[in-house]
Amino acid sequence: MSFREIAVTIRAVNRASGEFARIRTDAEVLSVRIKTLGSAIAGLGATGTAIGYIAHQFGLLSDQQARVFNSSMMVVSVMGAFMRTSWGVALAQKVYAAACWVATAAQNALNISYATFLALTGVGVAVIIAAAAAMWSFANSMNSATSSVQSFNEAAAELPTRSRSITRAGEEEMYRRGVE
Repeated sequence: MSFREIAVTIRAVNRASGEFARIRTDAEVLSVRIKTLGSAIAGLGATGTAIGYIAHQFGLLSDQQARVFNSSMMVVSVMGAFMRTSWGVALAQKVYAAACWVATAAQNALNISYATFLALTGVGVAVIIAAAAAMWSFANSMNSATSSVQSFNEAAAELPTRSRSITRAGEEEMYRRGVE
């Protein structure tokens, strides 16, 4: 291995190291945000439980309604507490990764559809150009045919009306009277 190859390898590692550091920083920021969101959700659940208890005490909720409402708020509190744990953060990051994968797949599908659109548009333009060329060729052929017919008509008009060398008996009389 030469010194030049080593230098290229070191540059590649240094560039990759910066990207790995950026990914690590993004993951840590996401972890902090998830834990903060978990704390907010746990607080919301605890607040909801307290409101349910007070509403039951003042008679706004029946025993059954208070039980259902408080149970729901406790589930929210437990979910918030779970999000603050390392397992919760890992699960949230997996969900985030899955959402990113879905978004990437959708973007790729859009890119493919756009490329298909461009290709079909190109084919459409090519078909239009080919049709125009065919119409031009047909028009030229028709012009040639029309010119040929006009030339024939002009030549035929210069010939006498009776151009045959052999005439039948009585034909001259018929031509003189204008019956053809």
